Amino acid sequence: MYFAQHYLDCLSQAAYVIGDPTSGKAVVIDPRRDVDEYVADAEAHGFTVEAVINTHFHADFLAGHLELAQRTGAWIGYGQRAVTEYPIRKLSDGERISLGEVTLQILETPGHTPESISILVFEKPDDTVPYGVLTGDALFIGDVGRPDLLASAGVTAEELGAMLYDSVHRKLMSLPDDVRVFPAHGAGSACGKNLSTELQSTIGMQRLTNYACQPMDQDTFVRLVTAGQPAAPGYFSYDADLNRRNRDLFESQEDAPALQPAEFARLRTEGATVLDTRDQFEFAAGHLTGSVNVPLDGRFAEQAGSVLTPQDEILIIAPEGRAEETVTRLARIGFDRVHGYAADPEQLFHTHPDQIRQAARLTAETLREQLASPQPPLVLDVRNCGERDEGRSIEGALHIPLAELAKRLDEVPAEGPLVVHCAGGHRSSIAASLIRHNGRTDVYDLLGGYGAWETAA
Repeated sequence: MYFAQHYLDCLSQAAYVIGDPTSGKAVVIDPRRDVDEYVADAEAHGFTVEAVINTHFHADFLAGHLELAQRTGAWIGYGQRAVTEYPIRKLSDGERISLGEVTLQILETPGHTPESISILVFEKPDDTVPYGVLTGDALFIGDVGRPDLLASAGVTAEELGAMLYDSVHRKLMSLPDDVRVFPAHGAGSACGKNLSTELQSTIGMQRLTNYACQPMDQDTFVRLVTAGQPAAPGYFSYDADLNRRNRDLFESQEDAPALQPAEFARLRTEGATVLDTRDQFEFAAGHLTGSVNVPLDGRFAEQAGSVLTPQDEILIIAPEGRAEETVTRLARIGFDRVHGYAADPEQLFHTHPDQIRQAARLTAETLREQLASPQPPLVLDVRNCGERDEGRSIEGALHIPLAELAKRLDEVPAEGPLVVHCAGGHRSSIAASLIRHNGRTDVYDLLGGYGAWETAA
């Protein structure tokens, strides 16, 4: 058997290519939208991709089922409860799919979403113990899939939590201890709260170490897995819905052209949002007024999808040689309305010197002095809830997680100085730029974030 995990760190997303050398057939599980990597892998090993299966309707990225079907002629598979605008093969609980010797068996594991499935992988059809199980977002390493995302509109977190309890405790935990576990996500994903950095495990290890797999009743399980979940980025419901629909295929990043200063300026004047993907230090040194800063090095797509909307017309300023990468990473979450990128950002800045601004930043020491003054600034904390546990926060700070900020801007007072902080300074630059983009000027972000604040105490 050929078995390959394709892991994308910036989305904490895992896809799988499984092939049978005896037949030359392969299947791809949970691919992302830019599918060249999977096609190249299959071709390099002499496989024909026969099927592409999604374990559920993903909310955190656009899956590449339509692209793979168009490239390879593969059929598209989902669980029985899935309803789509494109033709699919509905896979039943217990159904077996033969690639030759290698055999897959479907296991319905609803809970993260109603249509969720897991996939048992057998190296030979008569094996009694599976090689492994692809658990999608039902079971992670160290956690389980959250049952409270808007991806499952019309189904409550309690209803899904009950389904998830059955899927994890009665189905997945009934598998033998040495069955390998291959999830669809790892640490950093907002699809759970306690995901491990490990990319595979075993059922036995999860039975011992995963808090959600310990013996407990259903009510306790639902209470545990719904508590303390991170804020879901705003684009999640959009992607979950789009993954059900016929949509434009991703072909190449060449659709977004390099723009000369005059054309860039015209589109900006007409209302396009400038997305500046340089790091926060370059951005702070000088940027176009109203630009939104989401540094490319980091969880770029997730964070861009938190502060922009899929309907935004976008212009890109990127680090040298990385504009096409930026376009691809936006396309992975369905943000396709990119008009182009600045062919020469330095020339653009020199052409419009009156539009260049510096980002106001201050140190922890300066913030302490200002907070002790007669007219202290308001502090805005954009960390997730878990990062504020045990009272680790600046006294009096307003708390709005970055993923929720775009929808809750009206909760930020419109007047007076505002200082934004996160844990280390990356997210605060994003948040401060978003607030400036929406008209505020007296906005600062804290250098070094809360880490610097604690160190300076």
